[in-house]
Amino acid sequence: MPGMSAISEGANLYVEAAWRSAGDDGVLDVLNPADESVLGMVAAATVADAAQAVAAAAAAQPAWARVPIVERGDRLRRLADLIEADADRFTALLVSEVGKPTHEAQAEVGFAVEFLRYNARWDRILSGDILSGDAPGEVIHLLRVPLGVVVAICPWNFPLAVLCRKLAPALLTGNTVVIKPSEVTPLSSVALVELIDRHLDLPPGTVNLVTGGPAVGAELVGNPATAMVSFTGHRDTGKAVMRSAADNLTRVALELGGKAPAIVLHDADLDLAVPAILQARHTNAGQVCTSAERVLVHRDVVGPFVERYVAAAEALVVGDPSGSVDMGPMANRAQVQKTAAAVERAIADGASVRTGGEPPSGPAYETGFWYAPTVLTEVSRDAAILREETFGPVTPIVPIDSLDDALAIANDSRYGLSAYVFSRDYSSVMRTVDELQFGEIYVNRTLGESVHAHHAGLKESGIGGEDGKWGILKYTHVKTAYHRYS
Repeated sequence: MPGMSAISEGANLYVEAAWRSAGDDGVLDVLNPADESVLGMVAAATVADAAQAVAAAAAAQPAWARVPIVERGDRLRRLADLIEADADRFTALLVSEVGKPTHEAQAEVGFAVEFLRYNARWDRILSGDILSGDAPGEVIHLLRVPLGVVVAICPWNFPLAVLCRKLAPALLTGNTVVIKPSEVTPLSSVALVELIDRHLDLPPGTVNLVTGGPAVGAELVGNPATAMVSFTGHRDTGKAVMRSAADNLTRVALELGGKAPAIVLHDADLDLAVPAILQARHTNAGQVCTSAERVLVHRDVVGPFVERYVAAAEALVVGDPSGSVDMGPMANRAQVQKTAAAVERAIADGASVRTGGEPPSGPAYETGFWYAPTVLTEVSRDAAILREETFGPVTPIVPIDSLDDALAIANDSRYGLSAYVFSRDYSSVMRTVDELQFGEIYVNRTLGESVHAHHAGLKESGIGGEDGKWGILKYTHVKTAYHRYS
């Protein structure tokens, strides 16, 4: 397949600058979600393998912290250049293991490069502070210092971009890293670490990679030598990470799920709102934590909105992600089953299917993990599909009577990651921004964060956040030194 690793299949644990097999030689198959073919195999790490990776990272951290920060930034810039030069291979890997259409995979590669370059620029910005002391001849230094070993647990939906989102600030600030990709989409992570191994001069153990399942993650999180866990994934797994980390008071950053409302007020520009929400719902087959999961449309415009949205959803081209398509397959069979179950329950709760509601039919879809773009109307306000994360290409549309009505429905959720609002009235927009209980709000636009902003949820959508100044600083500790010089 395009982009296959140069390392032997199954020998792709990377610990202390050496490639190795799992301790018991176990392997995991990686499937192509478009046709269920086996793309390759990765090592199924043991708990002992995970412990060795943390130990290697802990041993390497003092040497890496002594490397001047500008040189650490240079390593990140070099890695960004290497990914950019190899963009076609990384794009092919993302298309084949995630099922993203080529244009989405290309965008993810671009995000990965930008995460590295943005964080590298902080090699001349990151600073502490100097304060006057309380006594004569005294000065107080506040120093930004690394935490130690950072465990980066990455999701299957953006395996390359999210890895670089975590790796870049951790390395820049002098931490060493143990990477655990999802067992569903590990190949792009292996390819990235191959570049690091071949081209970056790092102290052995600075970057480590272990592939495997939940037991591996549990060891990485619970290991007393782990200083911080940066986790992106499901809400319930994030809660388990936090519980385990509490035993050692390990710092956590959790980017969890979402149930983003998209509010369309009576004065919204439908020519803008319809395609923006369509993209926000169907990017990566709806498998995005910031995806528009419920659409709340004012009654004055709900009729024309539904008509336009259904037509646009039916026009989406679904198929082989390596071709010219709008949407590819879902990540695995479990995701299809979860999506189908959510739709079936919504129908049982009274919803009507305006389009979709099942996998697409035809020879092209006989293998692989497929679900058609689906639009639901007449959705009960207490329906589960308005409360539980669907993570698939399903759009429930609910009429609203007013902005107050929309805010009440939107905030009635355990999630608080992202939200959308479409309106020409900026008094309504600003009130919505003020009153929505969400960490990230898109106004008259579709999804997509900026690397220099901040991506963070409220409530059960996470804690800690990523990106920008605030994302970098969480990978550091403030050490205070009191200097008496006379």
